[in-house]
Parts: sequence; C-alpha cells; structure tokens
Amino acid sequence: MSVERANRLTAAWAATLPGDGATVLSGAGVYPLLALLGGAADGPAADELRAVAPTPLDLPASVRAAVGLWARAGVPLTPAWRALVAGLLTADRGPLDRWASESTGGLIPAMPIQIEDDTRLVLAGALAIDTAWAVPFLDGPMPVERGPWEGRRLSGLSRRADTPAGLATADTAAGPLTLATVAGADDLDVVLVIGEEGRGPGALLPAAVAAFRAPGELRTDGPGVMVQESVMPGFRLELPRFTVRADHDLLAHAEVFGLRTAADNSRGHFPGIADEPLAVSAAAQAAVATFTAEGFRAAAVTAFGIAAGAGFFTKSRMVQVRFDRPFGFLAVHRPSGLVLFAGWVAEPEPWDAQPEPWDA
Repeated sequence: MSVERANRLTAAWAATLPGDGATVLSGAGVYPLLALLGGAADGPAADELRAVAPTPLDLPASVRAAVGLWARAGVPLTPAWRALVAGLLTADRGPLDRWASESTGGLIPAMPIQIEDDTRLVLAGALAIDTAWAVPFLDGPMPVERGPWEGRRLSGLSRRADTPAGLATADTAAGPLTLATVAGADDLDVVLVIGEEGRGPGALLPAAVAAFRAPGELRTDGPGVMVQESVMPGFRLELPRFTVRADHDLLAHAEVFGLRTAADNSRGHFPGIADEPLAVSAAAQAAVATFTAEGFRAAAVTAFGIAAGAGFFTKSRMVQVRFDRPFGFLAVHRPSGLVLFAGWVAEPEPWDAQPEPWDA
C-alpha cells in the first residue's frame, strides 16, 4: 500500500514539471517525512498529510537512507521526536551540511533549505542508491542526425543483445512510450523512457510510473525504435551518458505533498512534535543522478524547516532503441516496484569530454 502511495506521489509531483528542462526528483525521499509529519499533526493539516502519506514506507535494504532532526535549545519536544534528534540547531549550518554529505556519499554536499531566525526545527531525510550494471555498456561517440540534439556528438553508451529482454512499448494516456529496463547487479533497475517528439517530463514521467510494471511487447513503430539491415542481427540499446541535478521548492506545489494547511503559520499544526505551536516554513529537495557505462548513482536530501506558528522481429534485422533526444528515467526497486527516483535528461554529456579510445 505504501509503495503504491509513494509512486502516486512521484507521479503527481512529476506532472507539475514545466517545459522540458533537465531534472531529477525523489518522491520516495519525501514520503517518509510526510508520514512522520502526518502522524504528529492534528486538524486539517493531519487530514491533508495523511491523504498523501497515510502509512510508513519501508525502504529497501539496498537503499542508503537516514532521517535527522535538529532543534533549537528549549523546544519542548515530545519523547518520540526527541529520539530523532541528530543535533542542536544553531546559526552554524555546518553540521547539517556535513550530515547531508555523509548521508549521500558526498553526492549532496549541503542541506537544501536556508535556516532562518524563526526556524525552530529542521527535519531532513536522505536517500541514496549506487548500483553496478549486470551487463556493462560500451563507451563510444554517439552522433545525432536529427531532433533537438541534431549535429551534436555525444558521449554514447551502447550494448547489444540477442533478445528484446528489457525492451518494451507501452500505450499510455501520454501516447506510446518505449521503455528500456537496465538491470543492476543487485535489486535495483533503471527504466529509460522515450515518447513521441514534443512530449515533456510532465506528461511522460507520470505515464511511465503507471506503465513500467506491465508494458507490452516492443514494437518497431515505438518511439526511438529503428530497424536496420545488419550482419549482426539482434537488439541494440544506445543512449548518452548523463548527470542530472535539480533543486525543488516543495511549497511551490504544497497541495501535491499535503502541505497547504501545514504551511499556514496563523496557528500550530503539530502537537505530536512539541508543546508549542509549529508550522512548516520551508520544504525543499536537492537531488542528483548519474548514468555511466558501469552503473547508476543517485541521491536526494529533503528538508523541512519548521517555525513557530501564529511486436515480432526476424533474425535478419538489427532493432535499435536509441535515446537521441530528451528522455526520462525511473530508478526502481525491482521486487517491490517502488520508484526511488524519476528524472529527465535534456543535456547529455558531449563526447568532447571523453578521450578518444586511442588516446586513453
């Protein structure tokens, strides 16, 4: 139940993404904090938070996760929340930044919110994954001949297979999607997603979250799919290396996270945290994801500031699935289907940044 709810949060958040700029987000990184806040809230704030995150979320053992709380001296915390305290909240943000860095293996170097004079508490959650591919990719230049990346020479990754395992087409409300599931050596997968030209992340990522567990057979007319005559028949997957970073203000879409009432500082909303009126004054996430020939790494730190409240293919053909224009991705826990990260690649790495094989 909590996996379904967390995925629903990821899809709803992704649906708010504007345009087609590069981004990465983790609904699974926000959900546990919303569940904690919902359990400590009362009134309409509790109703809204629990509608989004009604039950705790057990993160997989393969995911590095942490929760920390920093409180000003004198905040009368309840016993349950005293157990979460990682340190004293002062004007020095150094301890918070070190916690963010240490909890994500250095991928997120700083806590993503500002500490204001009226900030009474900071509640933070960190989530990080690092998986090696079960089958590595080959590096090489990837020229692009059409579309938004036309004329560019990208740092390409490719691999070939005799069967279409992991390749699929899904018919969705956002149109057809081609999905390529890249399996990690552990229990984590990355699902690459490409749709019809002109479709951005706000449409394709929610559709992918809904479709990735039960897609259909790969079709030759699917987005990004090409069929070529080849002396080496089979299936080929090609995409560029990428690193995507993003910072998100969760209160810009407070209704998605059940935070609209909780952010109203005209009264307190969290009697389960402390014996003083409290309201959410800031909520933000910083996230990063990197896809290379060897594997995938991603991390997110989410923080809340809390202030006082007033088809069929013959063997004679090579079927190529090519991600040569902006595309999306999901990082997924294979056994449960929990979507840990969702993102959009708009600026892949150029090949100029890589040495030619004969120069390496």
